[in-house]
Amino acid sequence: MGNCTSSKTQVHEYGFHDNSWHVEADVDDNRNHKKVGCMQSQQGAKGLNQDAAILYEGYGMKDGTLCAVFDGHGRLGHKVSKFIRNQLPSLLLDQRKSMKWNEAFVSTFEAMDEEIKLHEDVDFINSGTTALVAIKQGDDVVIANLGDSRAVLGTLTENGIEATQLTVDLKPDLPAEAERIKICNGLVYALKHQPDVQRVWSPEEDGPCLAMSRTFGDFDMKSYGVIATPEISHHRVTTKDQFIVLASDGVWDALSNEEVVSVVWATKNKESAAKAVVYEARTAWKRKFPSTRVDDCTVVCLFLQER
Repeated sequence: MGNCTSSKTQVHEYGFHDNSWHVEADVDDNRNHKKVGCMQSQQGAKGLNQDAAILYEGYGMKDGTLCAVFDGHGRLGHKVSKFIRNQLPSLLLDQRKSMKWNEAFVSTFEAMDEEIKLHEDVDFINSGTTALVAIKQGDDVVIANLGDSRAVLGTLTENGIEATQLTVDLKPDLPAEAERIKICNGLVYALKHQPDVQRVWSPEEDGPCLAMSRTFGDFDMKSYGVIATPEISHHRVTTKDQFIVLASDGVWDALSNEEVVSVVWATKNKESAAKAVVYEARTAWKRKFPSTRVDDCTVVCLFLQER
């Protein structure tokens, strides 16, 4: 990837909502670049919408884009997700000045976790957030994943649009995650009434638990194998790659990878693609899980080609 900083960069926040933040940066005073994505975040039936998202155009260079989804949890999860969303992009660019992307991501995530730990106004001991961050510069995409949100690539083939999962859902029952947790004296098991949801637990009776193995915050669980180190992957964009979808687990619990890319591809107005995915996810959730409250659903679509 090319240089990611410019002394002439000016930032304009032209679409700020409480949960979704759309930012445009003028790099070298060039305002003619085209919009490259869309996003939608909708509150579920569990209370406050604890998800947050950002689409940052002109990130670090003229054709650079950062997009990210943060899925908060716990009593103050909505504050953690928005705090990380608001602070991480600028810190990451600063770190990138002196190191490669992989190292910059790891350093930034560790610094952000330490910063919220020292936050004087809010106690994030039992609250936290996942993070899924994708950066595109030219034809290179680098993705950092912390938790169980997911990135999926839509590629046009002879058989139509096909889905490729770009990240791994980092849950406690993955062998490597479970091994780390157990080495740190954490426990991994599912509740009897939710046998499909493996959680990491502290060894104390009635202690806290999490359904993911990597998060920001959740400091009561950091002694038991929960970490804030992201898993990083790279992808080189081809002419057949059409878009990347980032979404919180509320979407993936209801829709398959193939269903999501099909919805995006079928949406005539691409700026409405994220909204269409959220609608389909909520509809599917109510049909598949009628006795369960709908989760928050957040989607960011990053378009890779003109169509």
